[in-house]
Amino acid sequence: MKKIPTPLPSLTQDVFLVDSHCHLDMDVYKDDLDAVLEQAYRNHVRWVISIGIDATSSRQAISLAKKYPMIKATVGIHPHDVSHIKTETFDILAELAAENTNHIVGYGEIGLDYVKNYAPPELQRRHFRSQLALAKELGLPVIIHDRGAHDDTLRLLREAAPFAHGGVMHCFSGNTTLARQVVALGLHISIPGVVTFKNAADLQEVARLAPLSSLLLETDGPFLSPVPWRGKRNEPAFLLHTAQAIADLREIPINEVARQTSANAMTLFRLPATLMT
Repeated sequence: MKKIPTPLPSLTQDVFLVDSHCHLDMDVYKDDLDAVLEQAYRNHVRWVISIGIDATSSRQAISLAKKYPMIKATVGIHPHDVSHIKTETFDILAELAAENTNHIVGYGEIGLDYVKNYAPPELQRRHFRSQLALAKELGLPVIIHDRGAHDDTLRLLREAAPFAHGGVMHCFSGNTTLARQVVALGLHISIPGVVTFKNAADLQEVARLAPLSSLLLETDGPFLSPVPWRGKRNEPAFLLHTAQAIADLREIPINEVARQTSANAMTLFRLPATLMT
């Protein structure tokens, strides 16, 4: 972990952040995860949700949640990996969720990706439907991946609605029209570090206009580092740059962004208050 070259934005002592989407099981963190989490905690990040993208990473996320009090986990199969789903895959995920209720806070990330297209779109759609149904059975909020597939994602979400346990459109990449439609379904919108990029006009407009009560913050680490770390490994402490960018766009204090987005995440993922101070 490299030292931060410039000071991070600061929060007052009574305010904290929740990184609602990170991939802490990836090898890029294996040599210095303790230091990464220590730096995050020093900078008021109190919770990090480590996201499952297949059975293996779901198990690893659970292991991290058992080891580190500030981590919670999710289970799910990413659209890139649905070609590898077997008959027993969903039984395995359901069993993991049932056996680790103290550590599992969501189902995902699941959804559609028509940019990479690692799996045929029809297969992606079929397994997206199946996983939305399983998330309901398990009583978990859904974490949605939508890349280049806005129309089909929205259509399948509408088919599956309502979402009694809520959910979030992770790493939101649509415009304000899509944002309104997602919020109308009772889902949250998660803003990544992309909001700090000069060419992110649509996302900046969403971050400025969407109800603050519907927003979450995420790093999607190790990907999508905010400016001034663009192109480098992302980590939870850098969430402060994203919060500051949203505060600037909305012309409100960063504390207000942190306070509301963290309250949203705490409610959605039913996070305990033990690490709030």
